[in-house]
Amino acid sequence: MEHALHIAFAPQIDALPLCEAGAWLSRHEKHHAIACVNWPQVYDYRPEASFAIARTNENLYLHFMVDGEDLRAVNTEPLSPVAQDSCVEFFMQVPGDPEYWNFEFNCIGTVNASHRVTRPAAVRLTPEQIASIGRHASSGTEPFAERLGRHRWTLTVRIPLSLIGIDADNSPSKIMANVYKCGDKTSHPHFVSWAPIPIEKPNFHVPAYFAPMYW
Repeated sequence: MEHALHIAFAPQIDALPLCEAGAWLSRHEKHHAIACVNWPQVYDYRPEASFAIARTNENLYLHFMVDGEDLRAVNTEPLSPVAQDSCVEFFMQVPGDPEYWNFEFNCIGTVNASHRVTRPAAVRLTPEQIASIGRHASSGTEPFAERLGRHRWTLTVRIPLSLIGIDADNSPSKIMANVYKCGDKTSHPHFVSWAPIPIEKPNFHVPAYFAPMYW
């Protein structure tokens, strides 16, 4: 399958501050392009975006790199609609589990996250669960209105495996996942993905088109 990857096991990352974990991932792990423009007739803009991913016995790490037009970070409260801002997203499902997880982050690290069987049936993460997700944003943590022009930014995320129901001693052989870049209310709205989503209308909540990430 074209869109499949192996999640490297790198236990040494847990010893690093999160700001250094992102740099480590950039040096040692492959970056995968978030480049599928699935609905060009409606949203044809595609920023340059990619991610690197690795895991330890305790955590899953993602490092996002973005270079594109406009930068927006209005939402600051957990579970707020960060997809309206300059946003990256990680959706995943353990094979055999009816639920999937959606983790959405704006460029200052604000989190909107849930687990659900179907899109309308969202179980929002608790404040304690949100707090357990590590984030380091190159754009800082203070909100700002849209800044026009071209911007480069990075975001490093640490998701505890226990949060998503994975036991390192009895882990699955793979997860199914997709990774997204969006910005609904930016001046260049866009909806791009790592793995393609061959459906008619824009929608990221389609586990049928998640791709394998091998453990």
